[in-house]
Formats: sequence, structure tokens, C-alpha cells
Amino acid sequence: MWSDLMTMGTSVPDKLIRTVAVYVALAVLLRLAGKRDLAQLNTFDLVVMLLVSNVVQNAIIGPDNSLLGGVIGAAALLAVNAVVVRLAGRTRVSRAIFEGTPTVLARDGAWDRHALRREGLRLADVDAGIRRQNATAVEDTETVVLEAGGALVVTMKAAYQPTTRADLDRLEAKLDRLLAAGTPPTTPARPAP
Repeated sequence: MWSDLMTMGTSVPDKLIRTVAVYVALAVLLRLAGKRDLAQLNTFDLVVMLLVSNVVQNAIIGPDNSLLGGVIGAAALLAVNAVVVRLAGRTRVSRAIFEGTPTVLARDGAWDRHALRREGLRLADVDAGIRRQNATAVEDTETVVLEAGGALVVTMKAAYQPTTRADLDRLEAKLDRLLAAGTPPTTPARPAP
């Protein structure tokens, strides 16, 4: 039994080369597939990701089913990933190569349909994403940006931004000044949406 766990079916260099090659190939394929695979996984994307992990398993381990071979493959994956993550964060150019660049999906309340198509995003998925960030509709937004890592960042138009504690404090201070001066407060006109 012990020998079954520790005797590898492939050599250590073979295992390391296989692991690095599969890592690089998957990283390139996911980079080419677009940012949505990282942040906007729908059911179909999740199924593909699960199947990809199963498909590449044999490419990494080869004919080896030993415990030691699996540990070496896992250690190699973690090591390669640690190196790539550190390299990707060093300069703006390396970040753009490894991670990509942000994409503006909407500006001034209007969708950029070309950017949505280029990123392979469905309008319904992005609409749901902006609603999760407290926007009612794209018309409420100043910008909607798909970041390099796949996160959706929504900047609301000033009229639709939520009230902060600082806003309330400024309003209270203004009201106190008006009351101290004996001036009755007036209701300001609401900004047009």
C-alpha cells in the first residue's frame, strides 16, 4: 500500500513541465475568453469551468495516480501561481498583459453596446450587477466599468448617490445657522433626474 501511494508513474521533471504547461495554457485561454468568466459566471460558465478542471487533470498528472505525484502537481501549481501573481503586480504594463485593462460598459447613463459585445456580456447580467450596487437603471449611472479582474464598478450620477452621514451633518449645520439667524428654512428644489 505504501509503495502505491509514493511510487509515481511519471518523473518529477515531467510532472513539473506538464503542470506549468497546463497552467500557462489555461491562463492564456481564460485571458482570451474575456473578463466575464472571472466575475459574471452564469450557470453555463460554471459548468464549463468544472469540466475544464476535469479535462486538464490527466494532462497534469499523466498516468500517475500516486499521492506523491498529486502533491507535487499541487505544489507546482501553487508555486507557478505565486510567481505569476507577483510578476503581474510589478508594473502597469505587466498588469495589462496578465490581467487586461478596465472596459467602460456605460457612460452618462447610456450603454456602450460595442463594449458589451466585445466582452461577451449579456445586458441582463450587467443590469443585475448595477442593481446590486443600488442603481435602479443604467440611466442612474455616470459610468459602469468592468475592471481587469472582472469586478463591475458603478459610479452613480450625483443626484442618485445615497445620502452619507457627512451630507446629513452639513444639512444639519446649515439648518442650525439659518435658525440662529432667524431665517426660516426653505425647501430646495430637487434636481431633475
